[in-house]
Amino acid sequence: MLDELLEAWELTVEDEAWHGFCSLVLPVVTAREDRAVLKIGLPDDESEHEHLVLQRWRGRGAVRLLRSDPSRRAVLLERLDRHDLSDHWDVEACEIVAGLYRILHVPVMPQLRTQASYVARWAAALAADAKTVPVPRRMVDQALALARDLCAEPATAVIHGDLHYGNVLLGERGGEERWLAIDPKPTNGDPHYELLPMLGNRFEDYTGPGTTGSARDGIRRRFHTLLDAADLDEGRARGWVIVRSILRAHWVHGAAVGAGREPTAREQDHITRCIMIAKAVQD
Repeated sequence: MLDELLEAWELTVEDEAWHGFCSLVLPVVTAREDRAVLKIGLPDDESEHEHLVLQRWRGRGAVRLLRSDPSRRAVLLERLDRHDLSDHWDVEACEIVAGLYRILHVPVMPQLRTQASYVARWAAALAADAKTVPVPRRMVDQALALARDLCAEPATAVIHGDLHYGNVLLGERGGEERWLAIDPKPTNGDPHYELLPMLGNRFEDYTGPGTTGSARDGIRRRFHTLLDAADLDEGRARGWVIVRSILRAHWVHGAAVGAGREPTAREQDHITRCIMIAKAVQD
């Protein structure tokens, strides 16, 4: 399939492949000598409509789509600088990402699934495992109640779904450098759903060498920076952070159980972090 795409789209491979978490990304040059990347994703629900939302954004706040073949989960994208937000002060990075929320949260698209449909399914699985998931029962019950209430509301915008430090790269727009989103997992949903990846990623920055204050303080600092910069409602954002955190903890535990083993130390640490985030935004 790769060779067929390279030939059909008249692409020349320029360097070794970049392997993403769920895709193959290959730096290429087009027949017009433009530098681009060919991305081939896995056949999953999350990436199915990536090409549609990139078409809708038209390069505003996101990488530009040059060409696509949905049947092969293949997209040809402009090539951005590989420099992301991983080394930026987390507060500054949160302000940048909050600015992208404002641009990317366009009106709903009829082709997309609703985020609520996913959350309802995940919440049902959590409810079935409520007695065995290693999360305080009161937090499980709280997350399930919040999920029911939040999912009952209609979707109001397209959401990226996985906007974090590593999914924002430098690009050029109008002769100036701009931070641009990549790798959307698009659905129709509530913009307040977006925050958790910015709280959970780079968790070591809360407690690593040279840091001051507690992890709780750091979580709350990022949370309120995102709220203020994106002008979001604190209650709705808090609710979604709690829901997503507990669902994430359940997913990590479930992956271990499904493999017939106990969670590893790393997985248990991940679960603990999810609980910490859910608690911190409520303090």
